[in-house]
Amino acid sequence: MSEDRLYSVKDAAAYLGGISPYTVHAWLSQGRLRRCKVGARTMIKASELERFITAGDGGKSLGRQRTEQLQ
Repeated sequence: MSEDRLYSVKDAAAYLGGISPYTVHAWLSQGRLRRCKVGARTMIKASELERFITAGDGGKSLGRQRTEQLQ
């Protein structure tokens, strides 16, 4: 069995470049990051953080959809 380090939300935020832990929580809620529960604690596997970085999914907003064109 291979070992995969677990990061707390705070440590994961630091690992991802010093972003806010609130951003990590938002990405977890949106399903952009996968969590691993240890008791009541939310943890994130190192392999999941690497997958997220490699996928380049962080920080990309879909933005607001325009319903009309500007003239």
